[in-house]
Amino acid sequence: MASAVGRGAGAGPLLLGVRHHGPGSARAVRAALEEVRPRVVLIEGPPEADTLVPLAADEEMRPPVALLAHAVDEPGRSAFWPLAEFSPEWVAVRWALEHDVPARFIDLPATHTLAWGRQQDEAEVVGERPLDAEADADTAEAEAAGDTATDPAAGDTGPVPTPRSAPDPTPDSAPDPDDVRIDPLGVLARTAGYDDPERWWEDVVEHRGAGKGDALAPFTVLEEAMAALRETYGSGGHDRDLVREAYMRLQVRAAQREFEDGVAVVCGAWHVPALRQKTTVAADRALLKGLAKVKTDMTWVPWTHRRLSRASGYGAGIESPGWYGHLFSAPDRPVERWMTKVAGLLRAEDRIVSSAHVIEAVRLAETLAAMRGRPLPGLSETTDAVRAVMCEGSDVPLALVRDRLVVGDVLGEVPSTAPAVPLQRDLARLQRRLRLKPEALERELELDLRKETDAARSGLLHRLRLLGIAWGEPAASRGSTGTFRETWRLRWEPELSVRVAEAGVWGTTVLSAATAKAEADAVAARGLADVTALAERCLLAELPEALPTVMRILADRAALDADVGHLAQALPALVRSLRYGDVRGTDTGALGEVAAGLAERVFVGLPPACAALDADAAEEMRRHVDAVHGAVGLLGDAPAAAQGRLRTRWQSVLRVLCARDTVPGVIRGRAVRLLLDDGELTQEEAARLMGLVLSPGTPPADAAAWIEGFVGGGSGGGMLLVHDERLLGLVDAWLTGVPAEAFTDVLPLLRRTFSAYEPGVRRTLGELVRRGPAAGGGAAPAGSGIPGFAAELDQERADAVLPVVRLLLGLDEVAETAGEDLAGVTG
Repeated sequence: MASAVGRGAGAGPLLLGVRHHGPGSARAVRAALEEVRPRVVLIEGPPEADTLVPLAADEEMRPPVALLAHAVDEPGRSAFWPLAEFSPEWVAVRWALEHDVPARFIDLPATHTLAWGRQQDEAEVVGERPLDAEADADTAEAEAAGDTATDPAAGDTGPVPTPRSAPDPTPDSAPDPDDVRIDPLGVLARTAGYDDPERWWEDVVEHRGAGKGDALAPFTVLEEAMAALRETYGSGGHDRDLVREAYMRLQVRAAQREFEDGVAVVCGAWHVPALRQKTTVAADRALLKGLAKVKTDMTWVPWTHRRLSRASGYGAGIESPGWYGHLFSAPDRPVERWMTKVAGLLRAEDRIVSSAHVIEAVRLAETLAAMRGRPLPGLSETTDAVRAVMCEGSDVPLALVRDRLVVGDVLGEVPSTAPAVPLQRDLARLQRRLRLKPEALERELELDLRKETDAARSGLLHRLRLLGIAWGEPAASRGSTGTFRETWRLRWEPELSVRVAEAGVWGTTVLSAATAKAEADAVAARGLADVTALAERCLLAELPEALPTVMRILADRAALDADVGHLAQALPALVRSLRYGDVRGTDTGALGEVAAGLAERVFVGLPPACAALDADAAEEMRRHVDAVHGAVGLLGDAPAAAQGRLRTRWQSVLRVLCARDTVPGVIRGRAVRLLLDDGELTQEEAARLMGLVLSPGTPPADAAAWIEGFVGGGSGGGMLLVHDERLLGLVDAWLTGVPAEAFTDVLPLLRRTFSAYEPGVRRTLGELVRRGPAAGGGAAPAGSGIPGFAAELDQERADAVLPVVRLLLGLDEVAETAGEDLAGVTG
């Protein structure tokens, strides 16, 4: 081993500088370890994970996975160290376990990493610290403090975007090393004449296998390149790396004292020159003196290929984890195997792709590589070939290939013996019992709440949402509007493991944690609407123990809140919650009493609250009136006598609203419309009220607002005008009589009203207006040019419908069966 190390930059530990998540580096690491056979393997990573290393050999462990560290007292402050199957660190861990060699992590402990950010910004809550992106000072502080949306700066050997302050490696430029933050891959790629660091890395590493007897050559070359960069740019602006490298040097020295020359170190290539640097122990310890600490827990969690990609927003340093995984796992002929994968995916999506397409795509990729001077086809060549041959030049199917294969939706697995908070174990138990397996690929889940298992699944998903664990998002159900059906979109993201750890402070089981969280949210709720929404969520999540606390606070808030808008906003959610008592079997008696009392207060306070409102406030109050009307329609059907009278009381309120001149026109018009729809107002009375409003004495703006309230808001007002030409004639006569100087003022309001109609409704109204008003203001006379709008019944058109109606009702089959029976009797 000493002779092998001597081929590098002098005697000492074997330093294997890598690009994190690089399949070429992973293969090279495996070849180097096989050749040198060290006695200990040191790996860049948090030392707290040393006790978790044996779990990597468990049969249930499936990369990609990540080491998760979080502060015990503040689980939201956390950091990830992701590892894929093609990560050199994972290969080193697996090699050490297979050869009974100790594997140790030597990076700065997570206890300092998490505390570092707390000192900088106590407000940040969740952070991700990738192995493959050594951020600049500002970015590193933000990541440790908990910024999940941070873009990584340059560092190590990851193909990350060049920062805005990156140097221009031209002879004429002489940047100040103290002001430079560099992307090592970007600098090397530009020096080699490449405009794409990813393509350069593929050409010099991924498309070059380690030859026999030449296993250390790639690391020697990379060390020389990084040494030149470090000599020119110093730490490259990564001041925090100086502390990390000091700690790593101390760990390497300790391993050398224990294992002498049998030490191999796997770390980012950017750090190799610093680890080779001769420094004193006292100098390194001085850099580490006074570092803050925080009590930390660590475990393995599943990770995904998508979270390894920069496109996901996490930015772990590689754009194509699926492609890299393929390069690492393909034993031979990687291009041919890749094209076969692409063909299988496109065939599954019902696209016509044959073996001839695969052959031609491989030939085209190889031709493109030769024309571009590349040793082998890379991702750009294979992508261009797939677009031209299999996708017929379209980027639409190509986007699917990028999403499913180039990036991928692989979700790792960790063994059940891995350390976890009690809440995580209870969640895993429920997932197994309910057969809800976490998956990285988004899928829809249809639930029938009348079935016991589906009801339990719904309760679990609602409880998790209440805890802030958004594994599932509710979606609109297709084909059914009943309350017994729910549709969810499920997708498991690695960050949810942090959310589970955070929620562990509320309880050891999902049920107890959700109950405690609901009670705490009810106490901390600011508005009445927040409490009613929380009551609805408690019913959906089936939390009977939390409901008494929530209902008590709801009753107290409702009694003290005098704002009619707040009361009207809270009532619909409260009444909506009552609907779930039928399917879920939840006792909602107390909820009904509170809702009825809330409705009575709305009835009393609504008329005064509707007086003297401006246009915006009137529109908001109209929405409240609509919401209360719908809620009373549901609540009025309840069997309780107190609730049964609510509909009558509400109709009286609507009559008051439509008769008061101080109420804005949009609210008066909507009140008339609601009474008309409920049958409490005849069409003649509605026409009379409309005629009064549209009389010349009413300002045009008020009349237009009344019309919007009556036939606007997507409430079917267009069909009302279609089938009642008297109302249409009134609107038409008023509109044609609006003075020219006022027409431009009311036009935007009218346009907003009528543009909400369906195209067919607008077309029919246009035909009716073009034909002109019917005789006497009534229906159109017989013989008018539009079918279906004559004064009398069109017998011929009615007869044409009868066969279809009889077919739908099955009357022909009944008659035929009766005839056969009669024939049998007479026979």
